[in-house]
Amino acid sequence: MRVSNVARLAATLAAGVGLTVMGLAVIARAQTPAPLKIGVMDGFSGVYGDLTQGEVEAMQLAIEDVGGKVLGRPIEILSADHQTKPDVGAAIARRWYDVDGVKMITGLGTSSVALAVRKISQEKGLIDINTGAASADLTGPACSATGAHWVYDTYALAHVTGDAMVKAGGDSWFFITADYAFGHSLERDVTAVVKAAGGKVLGSVRHPLSTQDFSSYLLQAQASKAKVIGLANAGQDTINAIKQAGEFGIVKGGQKLAGLLVFATDVQSLTLPVAQGLVLTEAFYWDLNDETRAWTKRYRAKKDKLPSMLTAGVYSSTLHYLKAVQAAGTDDAKAVMAKMREMPVNDMMTKNGKLREDGRLIRDMYLFQVKSPAESKSKDDIYKLIATVPGDKAYRPLKEGKCPLIKD
Repeated sequence: MRVSNVARLAATLAAGVGLTVMGLAVIARAQTPAPLKIGVMDGFSGVYGDLTQGEVEAMQLAIEDVGGKVLGRPIEILSADHQTKPDVGAAIARRWYDVDGVKMITGLGTSSVALAVRKISQEKGLIDINTGAASADLTGPACSATGAHWVYDTYALAHVTGDAMVKAGGDSWFFITADYAFGHSLERDVTAVVKAAGGKVLGSVRHPLSTQDFSSYLLQAQASKAKVIGLANAGQDTINAIKQAGEFGIVKGGQKLAGLLVFATDVQSLTLPVAQGLVLTEAFYWDLNDETRAWTKRYRAKKDKLPSMLTAGVYSSTLHYLKAVQAAGTDDAKAVMAKMREMPVNDMMTKNGKLREDGRLIRDMYLFQVKSPAESKSKDDIYKLIATVPGDKAYRPLKEGKCPLIKD
């Protein structure tokens, strides 16, 4: 009987201890602030896969630079590959916003995907910051009170690269264009620059995304006798087009190639003997100054790869967003966006940048020329700076964008 009583007492005590531990765990969970969830979505595979690798690591650097927390809350990263498909991107965004509680999405390369995600973000009243999509429509007809366009757009690419090529004598053009929103926007905006300068567009041809064989398109461009062949595409498509243009002897024959959206990682894939002399526009280059070199060293400790303006843009957009959350004292989208517009953007790629009402970040852009092998001192020494173009000259004037948020 005594043994039985002792056993019952022990069981009772054990149950009490268990309930106490469970209670403490519940209290601990209640006292632990919920994480602030942010997402980076991009085409991590396929035609743009090489450009986007490292965006998660860049986001991690931004989190480190705010001390790992904001408003006392830990910061959690979600990442996903939209596979350059608008329906996939829209579905991911909806799930992140509705189910996972994500407050901001950045990355969003591929204009068709970015425009699809923009609609979801507007519907939910939440923040999307496009760092990889190029279509200037994102700050035009598709502008949003909670959306931003961070790194470059087709207007800036057209006016920096296109204007430089026309001034250098390239007054007749033929376009090889990726057949979706980005390519169409880029061709449209460069055409406007060429014609405004008194030049002519002799024709264009459109190709599907992820084209392997550019021979028929290049032959049409060659036959046009245009002084400049404008490549209104990006990523592996641009690399393939430039390589195959070399095989056709197009540049040796006197025509020039204009890479209208070219990244440092593209140039390394092409190699300097193939890419030398190419004129292009970028928003960031690792070797611009001591600050860019120091940041690149930190980045490469996480991802041993030359950073592109896309990876740098994810860092920049995330850092400014987190600073704005801290300054606003809330993660409410409207309050945070107000702070993002109020605060100047200052980091290793942008100095005193201004986020406009239409969502366009106004910042300097750079015109580079790819070095020859003889000029290069190392495998990463690929650009020489031709010109720095101030943001107010590079980007479309606010009232010309047809953003419905801007009243006349």
